[in-house]
Amino acid sequence: MALRELKVCLLGDTGVGKSSIVWRFVEDSFDPNINPTIGASFMTKTVQYQNELHKFLIWDTAGQERFRALAPMYYRGSAAAIIVYDITKEETFSTLKNWVKELRQHGPPNIVVAIAGNKCDLNDVREVMEKDAKDYADSIHAIFVETSAKNAININELFIEISRRIPSTDTNPPLSGKGFKLRRQPSVTKRSCC
Repeated sequence: MALRELKVCLLGDTGVGKSSIVWRFVEDSFDPNINPTIGASFMTKTVQYQNELHKFLIWDTAGQERFRALAPMYYRGSAAAIIVYDITKEETFSTLKNWVKELRQHGPPNIVVAIAGNKCDLNDVREVMEKDAKDYADSIHAIFVETSAKNAININELFIEISRRIPSTDTNPPLSGKGFKLRRQPSVTKRSCC
């Protein structure tokens, strides 16, 4: 089975739950007292998607304004960007639109953009209507999903949808003319602690 590495970058304001989304996806756990990210953190998870293994290389960026200038370093070369906002804070949705503009101007041209409205478990204090966010996502051809890292709602589905949107690689392209294509054999490495 083919292994593809997919770099994914999480962007958004501080406190919207970027780290919690990553932690829920990778470790399937939730820590209500998670510390703010300094600079960025990195985690990986490999999942099967159709006949491929997708290894997500996840860069979780800091949301504080002082770290914003570092973001291009993380989304450069990314297959996908997940821009997160907090459904209970309208200003985080406004900031999200600035992230989209920046990605369109400076990010990879074929980057898959996903918009995640996090904290949907707090529906009773919602400030951003789901329809408004979905309409915006549709207008920029982005994935849209509301998530709850706390209650494990739509976290895996978010990454499945990213896998679905990533252009597939044809492992056996038709040969044109004469000749042949050299392919590297997959190497299998075993690691042990002793």
